[in-house]
Amino acid sequence: MGITILFGTFLLCLVIGVPVAICLGVSSAAYLVFYADIPLVVFSQKIFSGVDSFVLLCIPGFIMAGNLMNGGGITDRIIRFASAGVGWIRGGLGLTNIAGSMLFAGISGTAVAEAASIGAVMIPGMKKEGYPVSFAAAITAAASTVGPIIPPSVPMIIVGALSGVSVGRMFMAGAIPGILLGLGMMIVCYIISVRKNYPRQAWKGWKELWHAFQGAFWALMLTALIIGGLLSGVVTPTETAILACVYAFVIGVYIYQGITLRDVPKIMIDSAITSAALLALIGIANVFGWIMANEEIPQTIAKTMLSFSTNKYVIILLINILLLIVGMFMETIAALIILFPPLLAVAVGVGIDPIHFATFAVLNLMIGLTTPPLGICLFVCANIAKTPLSSVIKEIPPFLAGNIFVLLLVAFIPQLSLWLPNLLFGAR
Repeated sequence: MGITILFGTFLLCLVIGVPVAICLGVSSAAYLVFYADIPLVVFSQKIFSGVDSFVLLCIPGFIMAGNLMNGGGITDRIIRFASAGVGWIRGGLGLTNIAGSMLFAGISGTAVAEAASIGAVMIPGMKKEGYPVSFAAAITAAASTVGPIIPPSVPMIIVGALSGVSVGRMFMAGAIPGILLGLGMMIVCYIISVRKNYPRQAWKGWKELWHAFQGAFWALMLTALIIGGLLSGVVTPTETAILACVYAFVIGVYIYQGITLRDVPKIMIDSAITSAALLALIGIANVFGWIMANEEIPQTIAKTMLSFSTNKYVIILLINILLLIVGMFMETIAALIILFPPLLAVAVGVGIDPIHFATFAVLNLMIGLTTPPLGICLFVCANIAKTPLSSVIKEIPPFLAGNIFVLLLVAFIPQLSLWLPNLLFGAR
């Protein structure tokens, strides 16, 4: 009965279009009120315990740093550098879109921010150059999923908080899979562009490439600062996020001069609102996860999976199928908080390394951001392109296929995610 109330209320809210965080909160409250003999004060206690983690302080810091850099005109500089490098190839603006997202990933750490920032520049630009607007929107949405894989990454921070795994190791684990994801999408874009004879730009010469690199240099150094700080061991991930904010402020105000001191309070407020919404989702999802644990749903999931097989590779396949389905309907952070702990227990039980599991789990749910019917990046890019969502969905399957192929490589070849953290931090 309790499970029926919990999931019935959640699905009903989801179907009628209620935001995911509210869905989780309403269904959890309904369970406590109508089924469990538990005081409602537990609701607020579990929300607090869900966000009472030092590691989660990274999130406002990296969001603030990203907003400061983006406000400083960083998007245009990164796109200019990417265009100088790959714009001369057939389908060059599509490749520029993907390359720009890979470079921007080291600044934003979130897919939606990347889709909005890159899309606002690239979608109108691709349309002007003769690309179908639906293709421009689809490639922007697909490319934005690189953001939370290449460090820094908000989902990786959350995974670190949930599992106790070093956030620094999680960041490094996503680097190679993120690059593979971007390269895979470039191959798909090039094949489509050749088949449909999409335009390409003229080669602008090494001088333009050098000038473009100089323009993007300070932005790219933010990623170096983050990774260098983590690898040195001198600062924690939270302190690294604070240093990134200071660096982004200095670059945005005094070097790029894209923002003024008067703009900073608004950027701080916007960052605070985004951070508060994200942390509220984490807290409310913690209540939902606690109820699931009380109902022994994680144990049921584990037993069901292990009843099919105890073979590691079969379990990897089952987990990926489950997460791909979940990613079609549920927001990434909520899905991570609810499903990551039980699935981690299953994975560790059959000998899968926690970092390897966390990497392909995050990658899997990132793909969900561009998977119909509820892929949020599809909605963002369709809105920027001012085109029907259905036309964007028609263009997304080749990119989804390429991304799923990379997902399978990462899932079944552990060293793609484990080699770099083991090299830099030592084998566990």
